[in-house]
Amino acid sequence: MDLFSKEDKPEEKTAQTHAPLAFRMAPRSLEEYTGQQHIIGEGRLLRRAIEADRLGSVIFYGPPGTGKTALARVIASKTGSHFEWLNAATANLDDLRRAVSSARARKANGIRTVLFLDEIHRFNKLQQDALLPDVEEGTVTLMAATVENPFFYVNNALLSRSQVFELKPLTSEDLVKIMRNAMQDKERGLGSMSVTADNDALEHLAAMSDGDARKALSSLEIAALTTPPSADGTINITLATAQESIQKKAVVYDKAGDQHYDTISAFIKSMRGSDPDAAVYYLAKMLYAGEDPRFVARRIVICASEDVGNADPMALVLAVSALRAVEFVGMPEARIPLAQAATYIASAPKSNAAYVAIDEAMHDIETETTQEVPDHLKDSHYKGASKLGRGEGYKYPHDFGGHVEQEYMKQKKKYYRP
Repeated sequence: MDLFSKEDKPEEKTAQTHAPLAFRMAPRSLEEYTGQQHIIGEGRLLRRAIEADRLGSVIFYGPPGTGKTALARVIASKTGSHFEWLNAATANLDDLRRAVSSARARKANGIRTVLFLDEIHRFNKLQQDALLPDVEEGTVTLMAATVENPFFYVNNALLSRSQVFELKPLTSEDLVKIMRNAMQDKERGLGSMSVTADNDALEHLAAMSDGDARKALSSLEIAALTTPPSADGTINITLATAQESIQKKAVVYDKAGDQHYDTISAFIKSMRGSDPDAAVYYLAKMLYAGEDPRFVARRIVICASEDVGNADPMALVLAVSALRAVEFVGMPEARIPLAQAATYIASAPKSNAAYVAIDEAMHDIETETTQEVPDHLKDSHYKGASKLGRGEGYKYPHDFGGHVEQEYMKQKKKYYRP
């Protein structure tokens, strides 16, 4: 049966009634779709392509709950296409072949097929390659979704045949709007239950959902279903109820993907840029999301040497001490020495002279003829060394007040510029 047929089977109506609120409230049109105005706002490329019915294969990339699947369904409905859904986590090549075979039959009858492939990053190279001929021939219009950066996880051949659109976390205003719509909708939402909510309750749910509409609607539904109605039958969700319904904020953070690398990058650049407040913020985000504190401590050690260096040698001492403290005490107390080291390094004077010096010297070692050690600097602590002229003419600096002019390199180089 076509997903967008106007007639529903009884069992499908029952499933819809008992489905989670987030599923029931999925937008049915672009007008109902909230957020992502940077790609579907008036005059934007994706909006123009949809309205002109000229959209090719696309990959939607973004955090969970930002509307990737919903947008694909809306597009299929808008273009009158059959919507075929597969999840790459559970689908195999046989499932893919069956979907394409059905699409080929529909194409012969003049019906287009949108093949929505959720979590495309879970498909291996062979499975992704199997899509290429049918995408190329137009048997299916591929709409894929992924929470991982597609430029890391999707084959170049498939990327070249698709447009990539990045979906951003929804704003708090977007989430509040979505929740209010759900409370008012009598057909699919909570409208028949006479649900109201205090403004601060909705704002709390929005803030704690961290841009995830699914999380916000699920928490709203829990709050509505577990709150006893008042004497007049109204269910009012207060801030206290909202706090109980979403006890821990789900920070958007993937330990092996973009969020991991973007956040640690921002953390390091904040320390380098002498902003201790931003550094502590990103540190808190990583620790809250469950990042390995030893990983964070190692990055602090590197930053202390690379970006502070000899402008304040105590930065490296403190950073190494913080690393040892993290290994010794563990979390949650380890957050304190990490914060101490991060704020110290962010506040310290900066010099990358040592970093630049070693990189330039390494480059010369790699690309130039290696310089021979001058004879007077060579080891002379073995029998027969004097016969080879080893150490002859060496001036011991302490005999000259701590400094003496002599040749240390045959070809003079300047690497360290403090």
